[in-house]
Amino acid sequence: MSEVVKAGEKYVSGDHADYGVSYGRFKPDGVDTSHGAILYLDDITVSFDGFKALNKLTLDISVGELRCIIGPNGAGKTTMMDVITGKTKPGSGTVFFGQSIDLSKMNEVQIAHAGIGRKFQRPTVFEQHSVFENLELAMKMDKRVRPSLFFRLNSEQRDKIDEIIRLIRLNGQETRQAGLLSHGQKQWLEIGMLLMQEPELILLDEPVAGMSDAETARTAELLNELRGKHSIMVVEHDMGFVTEIAQQGKVTVLHEGSVLAEGTMQQVQADERVIEVYLGR
Repeated sequence: MSEVVKAGEKYVSGDHADYGVSYGRFKPDGVDTSHGAILYLDDITVSFDGFKALNKLTLDISVGELRCIIGPNGAGKTTMMDVITGKTKPGSGTVFFGQSIDLSKMNEVQIAHAGIGRKFQRPTVFEQHSVFENLELAMKMDKRVRPSLFFRLNSEQRDKIDEIIRLIRLNGQETRQAGLLSHGQKQWLEIGMLLMQEPELILLDEPVAGMSDAETARTAELLNELRGKHSIMVVEHDMGFVTEIAQQGKVTVLHEGSVLAEGTMQQVQADERVIEVYLGR
């Protein structure tokens, strides 16, 4: 069978299908998280024309953790996500999903199939389709031509879509065209489309950029609800938003391609090095 997997900004077909209703419970074959960590980056270096975008970067993400990544422009945040998702290959170092899946040996599609979903800063939804149809298109199912012609949602699949719609705060918007949604609602819909794929690790790049204060607050509520169901990495510049979702979890500060500081939000805010290079006085 095959599924639709979001890789970058397009949908591609691949192997395996799972119709479980509860999002966040799917564990791809071979992902060993018995040691408690779902992602390891060890000594990752990436150079572009002599410039080190990542310089011996080392960090790990625990299962079910919501990790915030902050830092000035050019710190290496986007390059780090590119390495995790296979868009950029490191010049040296290792990146593992669980204990045994070496992401550096996989392409973007294979990495998406393994259980890593990425949302870019700019929302990419099917604007001519309804909210419900967008989520249906993102569902894990056989997307070959013949099965698609005869496909009908069963009750469990419909319940799953309804569950995601409630979670992403789009109740009552099921039949609305995605193109008519507000910017924040489009961001939530794309997060919902990722959730339909039941990823174990979700990467979010500046999810509240351009949102109103109310939309930002609701996005913080959404991510806090997802905590523990998925492992989530959030790159963000909005410090108020980071404070809302970091709680007592770890915040990692990148600078010049390496980890400058790591700890609770209170700890990194009080770190003189972080104040100097990023937060200011």
